[in-house]
Amino acid sequence: MSLRKLPTIVVLALLSTGRAEAQAPERKDVKLGVGGAPALYYLPLALTERLGYFKEQGLNVEINDFKGGSQSLTALIGGSADVVTGAYEHTLRMQAKGQDVVAIIELGRYPGISLGVKKERADKIKAVADLKGAKIGVTAPGSSTNMIVWYLMAKAGLKPDDASFIGVGTGAGAVAAIQRGEIDAISNIDPVMAKLESTGDIVTLAETRTTEGTAKVFGGAMSAAVLYAKRDWLEKNPNTAQALTSAFYKTLKWMRDATPETIAATVPQDYWLGDKALYTAAVKANMQVYSQDGVVSAESRQRSLDFLKQFDKEIAGATIDSAKTWDDRFVKKAAATVR
Repeated sequence: MSLRKLPTIVVLALLSTGRAEAQAPERKDVKLGVGGAPALYYLPLALTERLGYFKEQGLNVEINDFKGGSQSLTALIGGSADVVTGAYEHTLRMQAKGQDVVAIIELGRYPGISLGVKKERADKIKAVADLKGAKIGVTAPGSSTNMIVWYLMAKAGLKPDDASFIGVGTGAGAVAAIQRGEIDAISNIDPVMAKLESTGDIVTLAETRTTEGTAKVFGGAMSAAVLYAKRDWLEKNPNTAQALTSAFYKTLKWMRDATPETIAATVPQDYWLGDKALYTAAVKANMQVYSQDGVVSAESRQRSLDFLKQFDKEIAGATIDSAKTWDDRFVKKAAATVR
């Protein structure tokens, strides 16, 4: 059907989203991997799906949820996922392994990850240096929640194997692991950490939800959640990559004006962990986390590289060009066309 035969309001809607001018995606069906979809770290993904922006771009996105980011990365490398919403650091680590993985839009400019100690252990574990010998819950071993603890431990003079790490996911299981005493400390994302703080189950040692907290840990902004894919997939499917980027970019714009209450009402109810008010408060506490422009800056890329070198011997000994992990052409086009 031609645009001329469509109602005026439909034509205007198509024009406003940029779809009338956009080239059709090479593939409408896309498999997207994520490590813990309910986590606020990945809030832009939940919102993009719920707001219908993927479908608006002509995409049918199948979201495959894993326990942690390291597992979604494995799915990408293995070919069972086309793209991943995951930590930017994974693109750097893959370059060191000879895998050309590229980020195309930033979703989070801060990690939004917190490290907390079980309240009953807080008298013995008062600082990161006291974590030696502790059992620490992370979303999945090797994921960004794990890497941040390694980084903090390295700064405190500890080695990565000075503590043991246990995968607890990003939902009710993570909360239960602390409450049952299965772990001494936890590195996780909201709403899990917000719930544990509200019930007094943990004492927080470090947080990267806010500009102030992130500066204390890293010295400044450090890109967190991004959308990444293999370079050869991007080259074969540039229109699909653009459609994905434009959908996420529209969500980031929507989030700038949305209230925490509106956001909480938009996500699936099971994301609330049984407490909508607490989830809403957690969203409010994390609003600084999300990207304002979708761009992974050169400064942020360098900070991520410096972060990894603190605890990753392979990265420390490798020659890595962080510019090769970032392709800005898609977000630039989205900025010019998405309304």
